[in-house]
Amino acid sequence: MTRVWQWNRPVTVREVLEDLQQERSIAYTTVMTVMDNLHQKGWVRREVDGRAYRYTAVSTRAAYAAALMNEAWSRSDNPAAALVAFFGMMSAEQREALQDAMRVVQPKLSGAAEPPPAEQSGGQTAEQAAEQTGEPAGAATGEPAGDPADGTGPGAGR
Repeated sequence: MTRVWQWNRPVTVREVLEDLQQERSIAYTTVMTVMDNLHQKGWVRREVDGRAYRYTAVSTRAAYAAALMNEAWSRSDNPAAALVAFFGMMSAEQREALQDAMRVVQPKLSGAAEPPPAEQSGGQTAEQAAEQTGEPAGAATGEPAGDPADGTGPGAGR
C-alpha cells in the first residue's frame, strides 16, 4: 500500500514487484495476492488494462492515519485522559502541526470566516494537508476497514 500511496497513480502488480525487488527477493504471486487482498478489503480499486489490472488507492495515507487516531481515541474509556497523554508524547513539530490544524478547523466549527492558513513544516499548510485527506480538516470518515499491511485497523473488529 505504501507504494500505491507514494506513486499516487494507478499501478500494476509488475510495477510494485519490480520496485520491491530492489530491496528484497519477493515472488510475483505474493505481490498479486496482497494487491488482490487490498482490493477485496476496499483499500484499492482496480481497472483492467490489457491482461493486467491497474490498482488505485481508494483513500489517502493521511486519511488512513486520521482514522487510526480516531479509532484509538474512541476506544478509550477516558478520551480526555487519552488526549492529554497523546499531546504529552508529541514533539514540538507535531504540536505546531496540531496548532496549525486547529486554526484551520476552529473557524469551520464556529461558522466564522477562515483566516489564512499557517504554513506547516515541510512547506505544506494545514489546509493543504486537510485537502489531501479528501475530507474536511479533522474528519476521518468513510475509511475502509482494516490495515492495508496486516489486516487490522479502523473498523477491523479486533
